[in-house]
Formats: sequence, C-alpha cells, structure tokens
Amino acid sequence: MSKDSPAYKRVVLKLSGESFCREREGGISMAEVTHISRQIKAVAELGVQLAIVCGGGNILRGKQFSQVSEAIHQSTAHYMGMLATVINALALQDALENEGVPTRVQSAIRMEGVAEPFIRRRCVRHLEKGRVVILAAGTGSPFVTTDTAAALRAREIGADILMKATKVDGVYSEDPAKNPHAVRYSTITFQDTLKQNLQVMDATAIHHCMEHNIPIMVFDFNQEGNILRAMQGDRIGTIVHNAGSPVK
Repeated sequence: MSKDSPAYKRVVLKLSGESFCREREGGISMAEVTHISRQIKAVAELGVQLAIVCGGGNILRGKQFSQVSEAIHQSTAHYMGMLATVINALALQDALENEGVPTRVQSAIRMEGVAEPFIRRRCVRHLEKGRVVILAAGTGSPFVTTDTAAALRAREIGADILMKATKVDGVYSEDPAKNPHAVRYSTITFQDTLKQNLQVMDATAIHHCMEHNIPIMVFDFNQEGNILRAMQGDRIGTIVHNAGSPVK
C-alpha cells in the first residue's frame, strides 16, 4: 500500500489523559498537546476520518478521587472525571485549529456553550467532511471508563480499528518497567488478552471490540511520526484481534 494513502478509512484514536502532560506531572502541557496536534494534522492530511476519545487522568480520575474522600459520592467523582476529559478536548481542539485542522468537540454530557452533544449521525457527517471529531465526557454515565467509551464509539460510527496511543510500545506479557524480560507481542488475540489478564484496556472494552470484530492497535505515540505510521498500516506496537481474523 502506498504511503500516501491510509490503511484505514475511519479510526477511533484513544488518547489517555497522561498524553496531555509531561512524564510524572499533571495538568495540561501545551507543548505535549502541540506535539500530538502536529502528528494528528499529518493524519488528517492523509485523508483518514479520525475521531479522538480523550481521557482525563492528568486532571482527575473519578475512581481514585472518590477513594480519598468520603464526602464525595462515587457517582459525583466519576462525573468530575468526565468533565476533566472535556477540558482536555477543548485544549486539543484549539491546538489542532492553530495547526489549521478543522475540528468539532462532541460531549456525551450536554454543554452547548462549549461543545456539541454527541449525535452519531452528526459525528459521521463531520468525519465525512474531513473534520477531526474530539469525543469528550466518556459515555456520559458514571462507572464506565473512557476505554469502554472508545470501544462503544468505534462501534457506533463504524470504525475500522480502535487505536490506543500510550507511552508504551505495545502489549507485554508483564509490566516491562517491573520485568525487563517481559515479552512484547506483535499480535495477540482478544481471547489470550483476557485469559492472561493483560492490561490492554478494561475487559468491557475488549469484549465490545471482540464481539464486533474491531481490532485494537496499542502503540507508543511519543515516537515522532508514529500516529501517522499507524494510520498507514505500519506494523508498530501490538495488534489485538479475533482468533482467525486476518491482521492488516
């Protein structure tokens, strides 16, 4: 396949909250956001229909926050975490538009002053018009991770693949930071991922992708140009797929 054409027509890209800040820091680093935006610009110019799901862990993780204070109800903490993803989405939107990339932010929690509501048909239409759609606020419901939100959105909009951009270069048999002899997989099935309890995404997200045959690519976005290479079909990171399904 030509490097001037994408391997996938429509992609959901999951960006963790940690991708919005520097290593071992919190908040938002616009230098990091700009770095991501420039990579995404190259993807948009390639012609990929791209939807991005943002995490919010750089600002607040609802589950962890509720564990440190009995004054905050678990549901409230999760809603706070969802609002953190909207803050990240707005930062990414402005960074992308500063690079000349047309975008729309759609939120699962209605807040028309800053974002459109998520409407599947409208989202697909934006993608068809060449706009990058940034999907915020998870699913709009507590106790659901942004990983699961990404899997659900991939199903809803008919994405060819779900890509998880991380700071690790794929899926390992164990945590490579703890075991330098951990084995890195180039491909692995959903079934083996669940059996080995590998921390690719939460189990609910994996089940959604497995049942609807949506492969997951896990790769290191910090490596310059990796987001573009992933969209072009380069074998970077790890592909998680159904047993018996061909791997691109």
